[in-house]
Amino acid sequence: MWRYILQRLLLLIPTLLGILAVTFAIIQFVPGGPVEQMVQQLTQSGAVGEAAAGSANVLKNGALSADDLAALNALYGFDKPPLTRFADMVVRFARFDLGESFFHHQTVFELIKEKMPVSMSLGLWTFVLTYLICIPLGIAKAVKDGSRFDALTGVAVLVGYTVPPFVLGLVLLVLFGGGSFWAWFPQGGLVGDDFDTLSQAGKIKDYLWHIALPITASVAGNLAVMTLLTKNVFLEEIRRQYVYTARAKGLPERQILWKHIFRNAMIPLITGFPAAFIGAFFTGSLLIETLFSLDGLGLLSYEAVMKRDYPVVMGTLYVFTLMGLLAKLLSDISYSWIDPRIHFDGQK
Repeated sequence: MWRYILQRLLLLIPTLLGILAVTFAIIQFVPGGPVEQMVQQLTQSGAVGEAAAGSANVLKNGALSADDLAALNALYGFDKPPLTRFADMVVRFARFDLGESFFHHQTVFELIKEKMPVSMSLGLWTFVLTYLICIPLGIAKAVKDGSRFDALTGVAVLVGYTVPPFVLGLVLLVLFGGGSFWAWFPQGGLVGDDFDTLSQAGKIKDYLWHIALPITASVAGNLAVMTLLTKNVFLEEIRRQYVYTARAKGLPERQILWKHIFRNAMIPLITGFPAAFIGAFFTGSLLIETLFSLDGLGLLSYEAVMKRDYPVVMGTLYVFTLMGLLAKLLSDISYSWIDPRIHFDGQK
């Protein structure tokens, strides 16, 4: 086991470097970089800002001088060859120094830490509620396979799956967020403006009231896959020979379900926990965050791409990729922890 873990950890390094290298190479060919955007802003304003040359130099003939352009390139680090810049970036990332944003005037690490609570709230609640709803519902559908309950819940789950979370969120806002009908839920942010003045119970209520609609929109789209996966896994176990043997011995159905079937059927579901849990922190929906005015990591990444804020793009990619690769490793290892029959070292 430890040999396998060491091999996988060593494999993380070239995988991570490959992803960073491909993304870095693509960035070099994307038009409208930060220098071009700053030149456009300075041309429109008619002056070179202090960020470019350290003083306000008036433009001549509506264009920047060669010195100003050189200063801008040096400011953003484009005065070095691409390979040198990539090597410097890798060295910094190895120390978890993610650099500083071109436009936010903050380090990338500070930006991620600042936006993390929003994405954590969306992702964590979505993860918990999805599993709390889908596993019992999937088990019930498997036990009552072919019944009216199975058919009705199947239709409801598939309808929720076919409606995009963004569309459902828009409908919820129109109906309950002060649109054309009822203003039952607030719009925008995780908490209200008077959050600091509320009691502890009031703060909890205010927080839950703000995230109710975005969480509902996020969870609805995740129900179908996990519910059907749970149902199919349990159906497969119910039809195995050991279940018929247990019934032939006269064991109660409840004992067969929870003592034998449940333990075996949960293996593929539990092993997906690490990846789903880690992903919950970093895969906040951009559309949901935008619709409900939530300033999270999804919106940060989107704005970084649009503004060509390369340190934020590469820094968030590095963190997300590293966490995703580690989550995949934990998922693989959890198979061996949960099912002792599985070995990664070729042992019998």
